[in-house]
Amino acid sequence: MWIELDTEISCFFPKESAFDQLMAYKGKEYRHVKSRRTVKFQLEDKCYFIKIHEACGWREVWKNWLNGKRPVTSARMEWEAIDRLRELNVPTLKVVGRGIRGKAPAKLESFVITEALHGMVSLEQLTQNWGHLPLGQRIRLKWELLRQLAVIARTIHRNGLNHRDFYLCHFLVRDLDWACWRPTDPLTLHLIDLHRMQIRQTVPQRWLLKDLAGLLFSAMDCGLTRNDLLRFAVIYWDRPASDLLRENQGAIQKVLRRARRLYTSFHGKAAPKLFTHLSRR
Repeated sequence: MWIELDTEISCFFPKESAFDQLMAYKGKEYRHVKSRRTVKFQLEDKCYFIKIHEACGWREVWKNWLNGKRPVTSARMEWEAIDRLRELNVPTLKVVGRGIRGKAPAKLESFVITEALHGMVSLEQLTQNWGHLPLGQRIRLKWELLRQLAVIARTIHRNGLNHRDFYLCHFLVRDLDWACWRPTDPLTLHLIDLHRMQIRQTVPQRWLLKDLAGLLFSAMDCGLTRNDLLRFAVIYWDRPASDLLRENQGAIQKVLRRARRLYTSFHGKAAPKLFTHLSRR
């Protein structure tokens, strides 16, 4: 068994029983999927989230492997992803506690505790509700969000990380009166929900394209234009549009096709016609 708690919370849990206490912790449950649950709790004046991973069993492990998926057997994947993102200066959560016990993948028990981010809104929520903003304001905000999304995607992919659930709902930003926001105002996106993130020396292209397609799929109803897609692609691939459309057209078309399939599968209707081909027109 291994456990590590920051000073701010270690005083609340006696060392000899801390692991059992945290694995059984009760609070406001936000998610409960199979052997994983996410609970929000408060200690004095600070709020935290604990993700608890109970033993998943060999059936779950083999089912994932046979389907070509890496099984999520412990919270270690999430805290290692958070640590790596912080090394890369990608805003994310702050870990204040972690622990794991057991040896066999199917029998591992673990948890990770993070500080709660207050006053945040997901990009999914923000973009669904920005229709009331003046057109010029919405366009400037959209461009800044596109820029930051492209920089984050480029940073993680160039450093061997892929998210696997790379959607707008997993980016948080501090909520505010968006009608008063100006491009000179600070705006920082936080990437969350990292329990499936993969870390390698190099991201295989199929996983890189899967991330990009997931992000595009989740943004298809946000009022994007071809110029918006091109703006994102130029930043992500870090090359002029003329070179991009000549050298990366194959990858771009794969992203567009996969995003359209996701959209049709999820919404039961065809994706907007915009997302069929990326060009400079």
